[in-house]
Amino acid sequence: MAAAAFTEITDGLDFPEGPVAMPDGSVILTEMFAHKITRVAPDGSKSTVAEINGGPNGLALGPDGALYLCNNGNAFSKHVMDGLIYPGPFDPSKYVGGCIQRVDIATGSVTTVYTHCGDIPLRAPNDIVFDEHGGMWFTDHGIRHDRTSDRTGIYYAKPDGSLIEEVVFPVDGPNGIGLSPAGDKVYWAETHTGRVFQRTIVAPGKVAPIEESPVLCGLPGYQLFDSLAVDGDGNVCVATLVNGGITVISPAGDVVQQIAVDDRITTNICFGGPDFQTAFITASSTGRLLSMKWPYKGLKLHWQ
Repeated sequence: MAAAAFTEITDGLDFPEGPVAMPDGSVILTEMFAHKITRVAPDGSKSTVAEINGGPNGLALGPDGALYLCNNGNAFSKHVMDGLIYPGPFDPSKYVGGCIQRVDIATGSVTTVYTHCGDIPLRAPNDIVFDEHGGMWFTDHGIRHDRTSDRTGIYYAKPDGSLIEEVVFPVDGPNGIGLSPAGDKVYWAETHTGRVFQRTIVAPGKVAPIEESPVLCGLPGYQLFDSLAVDGDGNVCVATLVNGGITVISPAGDVVQQIAVDDRITTNICFGGPDFQTAFITASSTGRLLSMKWPYKGLKLHWQ
């Protein structure tokens, strides 16, 4: 993996996930095991945006200026080993059910928008991205038990609670999700298979039938995928577990770079700053938020 120069913005976070770069230079993220949403100022100071019942995971700004949260319902227990934090086994006694929630940034009030898609319960929603139409794509990572695991889907929903649809089924442990700059592709990463998938979008929340392999890229060896973001060059930038870093995958499916991070559980990346060419990265097992100058074009998300 290529070396990179990072700035540590803050530490002491309790498994950070879901960073959102804000216009004022702060980053709002989730602390999964502290059960809260936290704002990190440019000087590294921290303040609580909202307390969350469950497991706060992916986060995105919606068209109404609110945050939309993937709450995994406490799908993971906290496991500390050698001073590092890891997502541990599912504890059914702590599970409160997965959902999508709306968070008012100003007041910290939390409203549950979706717990089901029809009769299908949301098990452990993980990551989320909004399109130009104001709809949200999100993944349901599911829950892994000792000997079984959920088969889940890729969902599309409106933030006002009026529509939710399962767009792709089945998928295996989907994690990060993102859209191409043109909005004509949806990408998602499967954690345990170490693959990034793609489907062509033909209308809001609709994908074309599979006519070729939906696999964009897979990595050799024991490398797992977490969240992702798409940059201005159309690269799919995937937080990579075990190796610890960001894997940069071209729209053609080629690995163009692997950027090493000194944390084996590197979970998320987002873009911000004046030109959206600052990458913010969550080094989760060590509880840090890092930044770096991104070597490719930046990309502003819809509603960011």
